[in-house]
Amino acid sequence: MAIPTNIKTLLSGDVVEWARIEFKETWNAEASLKSVCAFANDLDNWGGGYIVIGVAENEGQPVYPLKGVPVDKIDAYQKNILSKCKLIRPAYMPIVEIVDYENKNFIVLWCPGGDSRPYSSPKTMAKDNKERIHYIRKMSSTVEPSDDEEKDLFNLANRIPFDDRVNHQAEMSDLNITLIQNYLKEVKSSLYEKSKTGDFVEVCSNMNIISNLPEYTKPKNVGLMFFSMEPDRFFPYTQIDVVQFPEGLGGNYIIEQTFKGPIQQQLRDALQYISNTIITEKVVKHPDRAEADRFSIIHMLQLRRHYQMRCIIVHMMKESRLKFE
Repeated sequence: MAIPTNIKTLLSGDVVEWARIEFKETWNAEASLKSVCAFANDLDNWGGGYIVIGVAENEGQPVYPLKGVPVDKIDAYQKNILSKCKLIRPAYMPIVEIVDYENKNFIVLWCPGGDSRPYSSPKTMAKDNKERIHYIRKMSSTVEPSDDEEKDLFNLANRIPFDDRVNHQAEMSDLNITLIQNYLKEVKSSLYEKSKTGDFVEVCSNMNIISNLPEYTKPKNVGLMFFSMEPDRFFPYTQIDVVQFPEGLGGNYIIEQTFKGPIQQQLRDALQYISNTIITEKVVKHPDRAEADRFSIIHMLQLRRHYQMRCIIVHMMKESRLKFE
């Protein structure tokens, strides 16, 4: 199973927030297992995180030149990752991929938010240790939760984020392969080539946009919002209305433009429309100097979105593992 992004993107920090990435020069079971547990708990519903092994860090930034993982240690690291992750309770296993980048090998662990939260891991690797901690991520650090944070963590067990919920009214055919491939190509994911020749369900499973139960394969809400041509079939009034008031708010004349389709395309089309139609430039020339003053003018407008749509967009921009420019 492949990760849904690539190591170049992880190292740049352009798509995945730095708080969701941890760099490790080597695999250290005691330290790294706590981070795996914290990403799995996903207290802030960010979609988990990534651990990149083979990259030294200084104040959270990757150190160049990159060191990579020696070839003779890759197999031993993988076996140790497998055995140590079995210590997490309830059972949880990250997705592990060996990546070749700049002629060096790296091990990337993708740790999406788990379905059986809260998770705990041993406080130490000592044989006589019996203490287990529900580790969480705070900013870019893995820490022990406070009493209130631990209560919040247990409360998460009773609810699943909206985008991670399975949509029982949808079918796999409602996901558009072209939209998926365009997204994978845009973020330069290693899954792009696989999506052209591989199994469609497997690609969707790797992206975590469908349920992983082999006997009941259904799209998740996140998949339908981004990769369905008509998401408003499943989420009523999934649209953005841009309303202009040429005569002011009290006037009788309005201009309205509606944008539908996949959420990311709605946002792009609406912003492009505002840039091209709503925002104009005023140029003021002066008799005493060559330079002119330029001002951007935004005409009276209103972005009208139904409550459900507004919540979805805010939720997706804050929490989703799917990022777009």
